Amino acid sequence: MPGFHHVELWIADLEQARTEWGWLLTRVGFTLDGDWSGGQTWAAGGAYLTYTTSPNLTTAGHDRRSVGLNHLAFKAGPRPAVDAIMADAPEHGWRPLYQERYPHAGGPDHYAGWLENSAGFKAEIVADLT
Repeated sequence: MPGFHHVELWIADLEQARTEWGWLLTRVGFTLDGDWSGGQTWAAGGAYLTYTTSPNLTTAGHDRRSVGLNHLAFKAGPRPAVDAIMADAPEHGWRPLYQERYPHAGGPDHYAGWLENSAGFKAEIVADLT
């Protein structure tokens, strides 16, 4: 069956990730599947996302504008769910992006919001097609 098996993000600040990513992943329907001193795993739809620290990090910062991961896009359900996540995000360490074009920054037929956390990771929150 095609699709992702998992995604692993290396992060510098585990407690910050637990707070920011934990909140977002819960809101988009993931459940905590593993928790250990160096990270967490969250599962949904047969795949999982892990964030973890590593002694092999070459830098403490993530730059989504460099070669590598630009953003992760998450299904969020109906449009009101996207709106609610976007409204609540600043209280949980996520900064809305492209607000002047929300919710159609991805085009007139694409209902989504974009967020950036304090570590510089970007997430796209996508509504179901109507």
